[in-house]
Amino acid sequence: MIPEINIWAVVLATLSSMVVGSVWYTPRVFGNYWMRLAKVTPSGDARDAVKPILITLVVSFVSALVLAGSAAISQHFYGGNFLANTLITAVILWAGFTAARFITHDAFDGRPAGLTVLNCAHELVTLVVMGLIIGLFGISAA
Repeated sequence: MIPEINIWAVVLATLSSMVVGSVWYTPRVFGNYWMRLAKVTPSGDARDAVKPILITLVVSFVSALVLAGSAAISQHFYGGNFLANTLITAVILWAGFTAARFITHDAFDGRPAGLTVLNCAHELVTLVVMGLIIGLFGISAA
């Protein structure tokens, strides 16, 4: 059985991830802080960003698709308000998979705690925005 997924919500949630990341990591928001902690030096050539942006687009689509499917399953199991179920599902998936994995890998990689917090917070905001979009669209595209 495949959960019912609104593909338009998934597409918009994917695009929202790109918007959140673009704002979050701009130098005037957290970009300079992130570059300093991650020890990233921009090359100055915009073409160097094409591959990471395309990869991000693909994995953001996968994340939005998984969130939409998980939310549909959650809705079927719990009932009630789809928006609330989707937002709760987004936070649970973030905590159980994204944040837990970031913390573990960053601890072993010796990354600064501030970088871990920054990236985990970014992922939380990204998933909550995705959840908001998916939750407001509902399950069916019909």
